[in-house]
Amino acid sequence: MKRLLFFFVFVLLSQGLAAQVLTPEELAKRAKRKNLTVKEWNTDSSKKQRWLDNLKVYDEKGRKIEEIEYNQFGQIERETYEYDPVTDRVVREVVYDDRNKVKLVRKYEYNDDGTKHKQYNYLPNGKLYTIKVFEYIFEEV
Repeated sequence: MKRLLFFFVFVLLSQGLAAQVLTPEELAKRAKRKNLTVKEWNTDSSKKQRWLDNLKVYDEKGRKIEEIEYNQFGQIERETYEYDPVTDRVVREVVYDDRNKVKLVRKYEYNDDGTKHKQYNYLPNGKLYTIKVFEYIFEEV
């Protein structure tokens, strides 16, 4: 069974299709989110004041393109997401502060199996700040 699975993954990788394969569940989930905007509201205990807590915006493909977090006084943080047109993975995130100024830019590299390999964090001036490396350890049971 493992050999068959390995062979299947090898064939997909050799054809460059592994990055584009989405499960039926993922496709169904995305289809439900096409051009969707989700607003989360908070209300104080006396139910007199109501404020927007979180806003998520999805594009025509059902991918999250923006998320904004609020408190009672306004925006706390905003993130925008850019996707690779071929692999459909997030390649760049921009984090904005409460004044809507760029706070951090994240860029991603992926492994052949679609898992994240590295995350590069840049300051607003474009200078590389930190690099995060992802390590995946699978234990056989």
